[in-house]
Amino acid sequence: MTIVVAAVIVDRDRRVLAAQRAAPPELRGGWEFPGGKVDAGESEVEALVRECREELGVEIEVGTRVGGDWPLAGDGYVMRAWLSRIVSGTPEAREHLELRWLEPGSYFDVAWLTADLPLMEAVEKLLGQD
Repeated sequence: MTIVVAAVIVDRDRRVLAAQRAAPPELRGGWEFPGGKVDAGESEVEALVRECREELGVEIEVGTRVGGDWPLAGDGYVMRAWLSRIVSGTPEAREHLELRWLEPGSYFDVAWLTADLPLMEAVEKLLGQD
């Protein structure tokens, strides 16, 4: 099984950071939570911190895990996600087309990728509504 980790980055105003995929071509333009594959020898949390540093140029603090294993397309891929917050830096789209902060009530204003949509629905419930 290949584990992909995802950071659900939330700020104090309950805004959620969404990232627009640049590649591969079949996913380009879709929106996702930042993250990536866990490398050999690193923990899932270490991978999440590394991916956010590489992809966004930020340091994060990893909080509570959201749900269990979220299925991804492809044999044996699962996504595991954690609520996170930025402790230093300003997010930059280093590997994505665009980044966008989504405010409560606007969480679904982007075209979430199929794998990330149910995760956003779960996050919305966790964060509560106005």
